Order: sequence, then C-alpha cells, then structure tokens
Amino acid sequence: MNKMNRNLKQVKAYFTFVMAFVLMAFMTSCGGDKDNAGTANMISGGSSKTWKAAKETTASGDKDKLTSDEKDETMQFYSDGRFAMGGGGSLQTGTWTYDQAGRRLSLTFEGASESQNFTVEKLTDKEMDLVAGDGSKMEMKAE
Repeated sequence: MNKMNRNLKQVKAYFTFVMAFVLMAFMTSCGGDKDNAGTANMISGGSSKTWKAAKETTASGDKDKLTSDEKDETMQFYSDGRFAMGGGGSLQTGTWTYDQAGRRLSLTFEGASESQNFTVEKLTDKEMDLVAGDGSKMEMKAE
C-alpha cells in the first residue's frame, strides 16, 4: 500500500511537470512577433503615433506599387480613439477601435455610418500589417 502511494505521487509529480512544460511551450510559441496580435497601445503609442504605408499587395499577392501620393500619406492614431489621415493637401478624420482578440482594426470616417474593418496580420511597435476585406494587404511602418 505504501509503495502504491509513492508510485502515485511520482506519477502525479511527473504529470504536473509535463503539463507545466506543455503550457510553457504553448505560451512561448504564441509569443513570436509574427503571431503577435499586439495591443491598442502599439497602434497609438502613449498619446499618438504616426504610420506610413511601406508596401502594398493585391488580393492575389502581387505587389501593388505605391504612388508618390500614397507614399506621402500618413495616418495618425490617437490614444483617445480618434485618427487623422492626410497627405497631398487632404485630411480625413474619424474614430478607431482595436479588438485584440479578434485581431480587427475598425475605422469609422467622419460622416460615414459604416466602419471599414481590417484584419491585423502583424502588429509590433514599429510594424502593422493590415488585410482588407478583399484580401489586399498594406504593410505600414511607424515613424
């Protein structure tokens, strides 16, 4: 009986160790930059952050060359949920929200009743990759 309790304790300790290792491996694999969903603070910084388009691809994955006007456009996200997009003498404003669990960035332009939704494929402090509903993708860099 005593030997059986000792074996049971060893099995229990081994099981606990294996489960802790599996949990640690799972958490580590989810923490890579490529798989990182980031946070809303990474989008807006402490008070605001400015982003510029670096690369664009079509829905089929072909490179879509940025025009000089698109290269000059900036998008500034404010931590209070507002944004401003400008370049070439135009300015558009609105509000934004980020659903980290769903990896969804929603932009609602002033005067528009519907939001534009993007899947956030990658989000770090310096990079943000957005995929539109049609499958086109824009890679943005923080300034």
